[in-house]
Formats: sequence, structure tokens, C-alpha cells
Amino acid sequence: MSFRPALIVAALAAAAAASDASAAPRAQIRGDIDSDLREMLERAVGEVDDAPESRFEARRNARSATESAEALLRSEGYYQSVLEDVVEGDDAPVAIVSVDPGRRFLLTDPTIAWIDPAPDAQSAAAAKAAIDLEAGDPGRAVDVIAGEGRLVARLSRDGYADAKAEPRRVVVDHATFTVAPEYRINSGRLVRLDGVRLRTGGRTNPEWVAGLAPWTQGDRYDPEQVAELERRLLDTGVYDGVTVALSPLDQTTDDGLRPILVALTDRPRWVQEAGVTLSTAQATVTTGRAASSTGGSAIEGLWTYYNRFGRADTLAFQARLADVDSRLGVDLKLPHWRRPARTLALGAALVNEDTDAYSRFAGVLYADIRQRVGKSSWYSYGLGLDVGHYDERRYDPVTQTPLTLNRDLAIVTGRGGFYMDRSNDPLDPTSGFRLTASVQPTAVAGEDTVLFLRSEGQATAYLPLQDDARTVLAGRVKIGSIIGGEELTVPSDRLFYAGGGGSVRGYEYQGVGPRLPDNTPRGGLSLFETSLEVRRTLFGEFQGVAFVDGGAVGFQETPNLSNMRYAAGLGVRYKLPFGPIRADIALPLNKRESDPGFQIYISIGQAF
Repeated sequence: MSFRPALIVAALAAAAAASDASAAPRAQIRGDIDSDLREMLERAVGEVDDAPESRFEARRNARSATESAEALLRSEGYYQSVLEDVVEGDDAPVAIVSVDPGRRFLLTDPTIAWIDPAPDAQSAAAAKAAIDLEAGDPGRAVDVIAGEGRLVARLSRDGYADAKAEPRRVVVDHATFTVAPEYRINSGRLVRLDGVRLRTGGRTNPEWVAGLAPWTQGDRYDPEQVAELERRLLDTGVYDGVTVALSPLDQTTDDGLRPILVALTDRPRWVQEAGVTLSTAQATVTTGRAASSTGGSAIEGLWTYYNRFGRADTLAFQARLADVDSRLGVDLKLPHWRRPARTLALGAALVNEDTDAYSRFAGVLYADIRQRVGKSSWYSYGLGLDVGHYDERRYDPVTQTPLTLNRDLAIVTGRGGFYMDRSNDPLDPTSGFRLTASVQPTAVAGEDTVLFLRSEGQATAYLPLQDDARTVLAGRVKIGSIIGGEELTVPSDRLFYAGGGGSVRGYEYQGVGPRLPDNTPRGGLSLFETSLEVRRTLFGEFQGVAFVDGGAVGFQETPNLSNMRYAAGLGVRYKLPFGPIRADIALPLNKRESDPGFQIYISIGQAF
């Protein structure tokens, strides 16, 4: 099987060229004009479906184009331009706009006329600086309007929540070639905040909502703090709707304070969900709410109870029957636990895993605390306990023979991690980067005793190759290491494996890395993975992707790149409001005899 992406790209380019060929400019732009202004005029004039067939039609196009060009020139500060609509030719008439833009008018220093009451001197000075226009700047209308918006926004940030702009006065002086903007601003009175009032009923405790306010009584109004309260409520995930707004003037308290009004729309108290995951050696298809991270076929049920304790909590019961990872568990999440933006997560489960490398039946307990930092980053810490029986298919590096370990183990794990997101979209990023890291000091007791440190980190980056991000270059690097343990003493579920949809596409789950003679994945003490993707918008909501993945599992504490496995593939994305649907096909480039010829992946969201 072979793929010819160059032919596909060429065909798409030809189709686009054929589409563009049918359009014609409404009129040609002529005159001594700099290239930037000429390009703006051509965009303003626009295109027509077909070239004019008569001089009458060409004249109509030229006059329409002249009106558009004149409007553009005035908005750019050319108030003494000379334009003429011209038609040339008889058999093939051409519409032309002759342009002499004339001298560009420049701004004078903007002034502000305050409508009583004026803001305090410091806020007035900050608002003046926020206009960010100086004498001598081009007299562009859009800049004058934007400066007014920045002025009002700055007043709002400084506590003048009712600030608004009255009709501005702009004087265009043809003698001095200047544009003199005067902003007429009604700042209103300084607003100081009271507490939070919950306007709706429901299961949420009003006192808990009031405790989320990031201000204290009497503080100046700050729209960012009001937005933060809304963000904290939305972060809980238990409300269908959240509205946070400053109260009207008529609700000002006797102390001159204004409360913030909150309206909450509760999600249904109980939500039942089901999921089905189907897997073969060549394909993985997932439907339903929760997708398997390990591969294999599965049937899953999830029962979620929202806001049981009146503080936006989530209580979830999970039952999963699967080829690889069956479990019966319960999880409780308490958002904003003891301080805003902090979530306490508690969980317990019975787990039955059956992978090519090992099987285990265990009871699991965990407690984690996650603290959000900024809008989309966080760090976490916690503790986990696993107690169970392990059947492991292992390799003795001393005797160089496979062996089977049957062990009853108790594993205590410290869980630390952080996530930094500086990308522009959680499901379909086109710029920025993300960093993820985890550190897990681990103590193993039972039939073996060992202490080790497991750590891993991943960096992803996104670079738009065009201004409109139609083509994006995306990259990923992941590194992992286990320090202090040996291959035989570290439990199999804590070793590193690679291969699969979230790892090295083109290989089966755990399919990258050395294997035992019976083809069982061996696992290792170190990990290295990397991916490179080119994502290109094709047409409409469709996006094409070409990618190369690579990965290696090593037996030393530092990653070993001598046994790298590579894969390449193509994919398609269909963009929906909540993120793209992804379908990829990948082929191993240096496959072993036991590796499948290709893999297919269907999921939601970009691969990374």
C-alpha cells in the first residue's frame, strides 16, 4: 500500500485555482500609490463573478468601485483624495478607478471632555494614556474609535463600571491637514463592591458561592475579578449556565456598595452515561463518553451525581468491563476546597488489568489536590495506594531468559505534577505551547521491597505557518525515567511502554520496544517519544494532516535512542464547535515481523 500526498495537494491546489480563475476584480486601481495602500484598495473594491460584457456594465462597476475606494481612503486619513471612474475598451471593456490619494491627514493630540462627575486624577491620567494615540499618527478612523474603546475599558478596570462614551467630536482641518478627536466621556461614579447575591434557587449553598469572591467588601470594582468569579463557577462543571453581573444602580446599599448578582442553572442531578470501545489489531474505534487509554474492547457505564453536598461537588460511580482494563470505582471531586481554584479529588476502585505484559487484580485508593494557576495551568500533589496480586511476564537480564513473577504487592505512591498551557485552544491549538510533568516517588512492599522515583515530562508546541493559521506545524517530545529501581523489581504497571494512539501511531498498544521471545512487551526504565505533524485546512471544516511519530523504550535510567521505532501516516479532521473529530491511518516504517501493517485511529481532538 502506498500514499501519494503530493498528488492530493496538487489536486486540491488545482481545484482552488480553478475556483479563483472565475472571479475578476470589480475595477482596476491605477495611480501613484504605495503597495500597502494599493492592496487595501483592491480588497475594498472587491471582485465580481464575471468580467463586464458592455461599457454600461463596466461603468457601473467603476462607479461602485470608486465609492468603495473613497470610503476606504477617508477611513485611512486621506480626506483630499481625487478619484475618477474610467472605462477603457469597446469589445472587452475594463473598469478602472484612477486614484490620487493626496496628502494623508495626521492626528492632533486627543482631548477628553469629562461629563460630571469626572474620575479621580489618577484614573483620568490612566484613561488618557490608554487611548494610545499621539499627535502625528495617521488620522485613521478605526484608530480613533479603538482609542475611545480603550479609554472606556481602562475606566472600567479602575472601578468606573458605568463609564460610557457620548458622541465624540472629530474636527478634520483641511488647512492644516489634521484630524482632532475630542472624546466626550461620562465616567459615572466610582463603584465599590459589596458581597455576592445568589438570585436563583437550587441545590447550591449561597454562602459557598459568596466565599468564592476574589474581592473583599469595599474593594473597587474590577471586571477581571468579576470574570474570575464566573470562571471559578464554570470550572466546577456542574452548571449548565452561569451568569455573573454587577447589580443595577438602584440596588446600591446604604453604605454605597453594589453587590454582584449570580444566577446558576443546575445540571440534572443524576446523569447516566454508557460507552462502547471496539478494538482490533488494525483499528481502534471509540464511542460514548469515556475512551479507553489502553486499547482493547470495553463496555462502560458511568453514573454521576452533581452537587450532592451543595458546593458544586461531583460524585461518580464507574463500572467497566473490558479486555484490558476492567474496574468498579467511585470518585468524589470537591472544587474550591478550602481555597478558590483548588480541587480535592478522592477515589477508590477495584481494578482488573490484563495486558500482554502483565495482569493484576488490585484495590486502589487515591487523594489528590489540584491548584489552578491563571486561566488554564495547574499543579497537583497527592497520595495513592495500590494493594493487589500481580502476574508478570518478565525478562531476567542476568540469565537472559523469560520468567513469570506472581507477587502480592502494596504500593504507596506520592503523586506530583504540573501542567502549563500557553496554547490558544484546548482541543485545536494553532499557536503556543504546553508543558506537562509528573513525579512519583514510590515505595513497594510485600513479596518485594523497593524504592524508586518515576518521572516523565512532555512538551508540545504549535507554530502557524500562515497568518490565518491554515497551515500549522505541531511537535511533541516526551521523556520518562525511573531512578532507583531495577527492571525486575519495579512492578510491571509502573514500567514504561510505548505504542498506540496517544503514543507512537502505527504500532499496537505497548508495541514499541523490545519483546520477549513469545512477543510479550518487555517494558523499560526509560522512555522517549516524539511526533511531528503538519496540519492544513483543506476546505470548509475539513483539515488534512501528515505526521511522523517515533519512540523508544530503554533499560537504563536515561532514554536509549538506539532502538527507535518510527511510523508515518495521514489523517483527516472535521471541525465541530467543541473540537475536531480525528481519523488517522499510520504505517510502521521499520516494522518487525510481529508488527501489524497499519493502524487506524478515530477520536475527538487533535492527537496532541
